[in-house]
Amino acid sequence: MVGVGRRMNKLKQLLSIRHGPGAAILPSGITRIHMEFSFPYKTTSGHYGPRKFWRRCLPRLKYWNPSIPMIVNHTKDESTPATLRIYFRQGSTAAAPSEPSPSDPSSARGKHQHVPQTLQLRSSTTGESPAPAPEADERVVTLDVKGQDTQRILEDLLERTGAVPVVPTAAEELEMQEVAERRERAKVDREVMRKHLEQQKREEALMAQARSEAAALKDAL
Repeated sequence: MVGVGRRMNKLKQLLSIRHGPGAAILPSGITRIHMEFSFPYKTTSGHYGPRKFWRRCLPRLKYWNPSIPMIVNHTKDESTPATLRIYFRQGSTAAAPSEPSPSDPSSARGKHQHVPQTLQLRSSTTGESPAPAPEADERVVTLDVKGQDTQRILEDLLERTGAVPVVPTAAEELEMQEVAERRERAKVDREVMRKHLEQQKREEALMAQARSEAAALKDAL
């Protein structure tokens, strides 16, 4: 039987990727998403928000839309723009999101049109995957995300695409509450243990000092 602690850790990881900022179902007319920003970055360069969005939101967006390619291109030049490009199938609108079961993101796979292999670029950490030109049957909406915080980037993406945020089920809400309560208990336990160890170290230091003073007194006699 899997230990309770291990089970809760796995549950925490699953809930973390399934729900939170970025958990949304994209319309079936979206063919791919391309994001470009500088990495590493300086906090004053305007690339911090895009990087945070990539770390925190994009994994959830990909989880719920597994069939849509999402390419990230890291550059080294902090003076370059930070962009988020959304590729739409020509004639599609942002008001027709697919609606897979909230508990099964894989059901979204069949809702999106097949993306040709030529469009499935790989992400790059060396600036080798710049945004491609749209195909003949595509149009592109480009968001300037430089200097934008994560929440603003997410709001713009949802507004431009008409994506539907994923709402946790009642059972998932209970699981999330259980995970949160367990996290708080663990925090209290860690604090108790920290104080115990500090007290133990102080007592050991006092004992060592007492032994040292006793030895010095003995030598002086």
